[in-house]
Amino acid sequence: MSSAHFTYEQVGATREQGHCPPGFHPMLVRSRIGEGEAVFRRAAEAVLTWEMHRALGVGVTTTAERAVPGADVTITLAGVVKAPCRVVWTAEEHRRAGWAYGTLPGHPECGEESFVVDRTGDGTVWLTVNAFSRAAKWYARAGGPATRAFQHAYAHRCAKVLRALCADIPEDA
Repeated sequence: MSSAHFTYEQVGATREQGHCPPGFHPMLVRSRIGEGEAVFRRAAEAVLTWEMHRALGVGVTTTAERAVPGADVTITLAGVVKAPCRVVWTAEEHRRAGWAYGTLPGHPECGEESFVVDRTGDGTVWLTVNAFSRAAKWYARAGGPATRAFQHAYAHRCAKVLRALCADIPEDA
């Protein structure tokens, strides 16, 4: 783990869905993945082991094979933009699994993002991407609303990829 410090103060704030500290832009995207315990287990494993992120086609370099608090993660976009982060919390519960990472120096944004799979009482499996951020680099600031649109598209793409990873599992299995 690196000794770099987070670039924002409210570390862990994404545990509270929809919480957004003052001065940040919120994002909350909830997408249906499928139904059933087997779909939940498969989706949870894909999220916790970085498989979903790797299937997105982004570069993933991490200090741990699975999301654990304190693991450093660098996401590389288009082979050029590096986004260093650190896992701030994880959850592995009966109906909920996921994690959040916070930004480190060098990330184009400042803030936190979580990826949580949950199974509701009716058996539906959901992916929720919850984040708060603001620009940290000049090019993220210059992008303005387009940067936030990219973040929303990324969250929707996570769900699409996760649905594809779970497609071979029959619902209600």
